[in-house]
Amino acid sequence: MASLAERVWGHGRIAAGLLFNLLVSICIVFLNKWIYVHHGFPNMSLTLVHFVVTWLGLYICQKLDIFAPKSLPPSKLLLLALSFCGFVVFTNLSLQNNTIGTYQLAKAMTTPVIIAIQTLCYQKSFSTRIQLTLIPITLGVILNSYYDVKFNFLGMVFAALGVLVTSLYQVWVGAKQHELQVNSMQLLYYQAPMSSAMLLVAVPFFEPVFGEGGIFGPWSVSAMLMVLLSGVIAFMVNLSIYWIIGNTSPVTYNMFGHFKFCITLCGGYILFKDPLSINQGLGILCTLFGILAYTHFKLSEQEGNKSKLVQRP
Repeated sequence: MASLAERVWGHGRIAAGLLFNLLVSICIVFLNKWIYVHHGFPNMSLTLVHFVVTWLGLYICQKLDIFAPKSLPPSKLLLLALSFCGFVVFTNLSLQNNTIGTYQLAKAMTTPVIIAIQTLCYQKSFSTRIQLTLIPITLGVILNSYYDVKFNFLGMVFAALGVLVTSLYQVWVGAKQHELQVNSMQLLYYQAPMSSAMLLVAVPFFEPVFGEGGIFGPWSVSAMLMVLLSGVIAFMVNLSIYWIIGNTSPVTYNMFGHFKFCITLCGGYILFKDPLSINQGLGILCTLFGILAYTHFKLSEQEGNKSKLVQRP
């Protein structure tokens, strides 16, 4: 009975963790969009708030022994911290200037770009079937963008830059974790304050600091509370992703990611009344099919490699 109770408790804990991640992941997208649309809070300043709150949250976590910090040379993290700034700023600018559907779908292009970077720069090879899944992903994004009645050229430029910098960041994070022998929380603990300092220097050149529209401007109490809440939720997203990766399988993590993708798309059209044409719907289905196929082939190849290693004498 004890083992059954433990299993039930374990499954319940994982279900609660997944549900929490679902809620905060969707909430951060809609909350940020709401802040941009209804309050006009400056993008880089909001990103700076996110970074500072994330660093403070990680500081509290290490004090509570949730993870053990590891001493890292700052020189090895400079480029990573800079790309972290770029990917969050450009992704938020994409959200600010595009519909949620276009923003979410553009993020799907990260997979093809990562494969291109790893193939061209790191001489990594991918199977033909993995490469073929990039066709529906890319075609779906193009279809959605072409038929988006709220098409915004500047928004698409920000989306493209966001995808490029995000892809570079994800490739470099994997390389740095392997090189420095650290986990994602240990890396983020040093990276977040460095990125905060970089943005602190950059913000005055791109956005007002004081007065109307500045981070220290005359904002309403509700606007400031929403910005602070956005920072706390951004930290919770990072923390819950770390927990899910550590407590579930890659299949669970990836499949749950696709579920969030669909929920966020639907929520964007319902909450912000974004128009959706039949062709856009086909584009979304096309991209989703490509993502699911990529995940299926990638995970089956990983399982195949594991079984080969186990069978070796």
